[in-house]
Amino acid sequence: MRILVLTINYWPEDTGIGAYSTARCEYLASQGHEVTVCTGMPYYPEWKIRDDYRGRMFSNEVRNGVNIMRSYLYVPRRVTSVRRIFHEASYTAMSLGNALRQRRPDLIVVISPPLPQAVSGILLSRRWKVPYVFHVEDLQPDAAAELGMLPRPALKVLRGLEKLAYKQASLVSTLTEPMAERIVAKGIPSEKVAIFPHWADPALFEVPVAGGGRKFRESLRLGDGHFVVLHSGNMGVKQGLDVVIEAARLSRDDHRTVFLLVGDGAARASLEKQAAAANLDNVRFMPLQPREVFYDMLGAADVTLITQQRTVSDIVFPSKTVTLLAAARPIIGSLSSGSEVARVLEASRGGIVVPPEDPSALLGAIGSLRNNARQLKLMGERGRAYARERWDRSHILPQMEHRLEQVIATAGSGAQAA
Repeated sequence: MRILVLTINYWPEDTGIGAYSTARCEYLASQGHEVTVCTGMPYYPEWKIRDDYRGRMFSNEVRNGVNIMRSYLYVPRRVTSVRRIFHEASYTAMSLGNALRQRRPDLIVVISPPLPQAVSGILLSRRWKVPYVFHVEDLQPDAAAELGMLPRPALKVLRGLEKLAYKQASLVSTLTEPMAERIVAKGIPSEKVAIFPHWADPALFEVPVAGGGRKFRESLRLGDGHFVVLHSGNMGVKQGLDVVIEAARLSRDDHRTVFLLVGDGAARASLEKQAAAANLDNVRFMPLQPREVFYDMLGAADVTLITQQRTVSDIVFPSKTVTLLAAARPIIGSLSSGSEVARVLEASRGGIVVPPEDPSALLGAIGSLRNNARQLKLMGERGRAYARERWDRSHILPQMEHRLEQVIATAGSGAQAA
């Protein structure tokens, strides 16, 4: 297959959508397919274009068999709804120009967000008369509606664009069964919707269930007596991390528990200001860590956190859920009991769920686990077993490849019949 992939996030971004987009493309290239990626200059999650890519309009690279065609995009210093629209529009326009310079592919794969990129997929599909696949990592219109991020007229436009994206695609794929059900409920035939889930990095299964992360703890001067509560990943609006800062404030006199917030995002500056204003010595911020340090950091964590705002339900499924369970890290989910993450934590028995935006409940869960080493170990083992059974990369990626080949074969049969 000759595949053209449109995705705003790609290597060297090694968290969230970028990491999975990269792995999918590199897997397809390793199987002998010709893969070209049209992407932007790397900026996530810091929301700042990396120094070695600054000042460029276009950049071409080859990595692990994948042709990477980059183009300029506007990256706001402070992320707001309006600025994000310009951010996504700049990428969509520039990447479309880049895509038009490529050879005719057999298949176009569009990864959303951003949702407006679907327009590029539709235009290119019609120009070259080839099928396009729309892969949904985040149900943007649902998120915007439930979080109140956009006014009604703008939301109406987004809904219309979403409908067009689904209707014109030969296949719509997403991460979880509840997300797929939401798409089907919008009027899309179920046979046209597929699930391409995230998977666990095999190295995560090597993280010690208990007693790991010695080197990382030493670097932060944390001894065995400290109970490390870790949140790692994006610090954005949906995460609702204010609950962690407030839980830290309520436990400021407890010198055993340390809250470690690792990563970056639109809300990080605000969170740091809150922690500084309250003079919280039990909260530490760190940037994203290199991969080898990241694994050691996971081993150092006694408990990990997944937080979401109350309104977030099945519109997203954070990839860290897979990562933390595979690494045998016990999870406290401060999120809606009706969310897919909550369902997974309960099914795996690798974590517990507390009401979202409730710092007292979060602190109570931390306290109940802090003095129960046996329970922590058992949760870690159960979570890892669940992850190994359901998120094995060696099964997930070949299944994705087969479904993409089916799309091309079906399109070819239709063209011959016509």
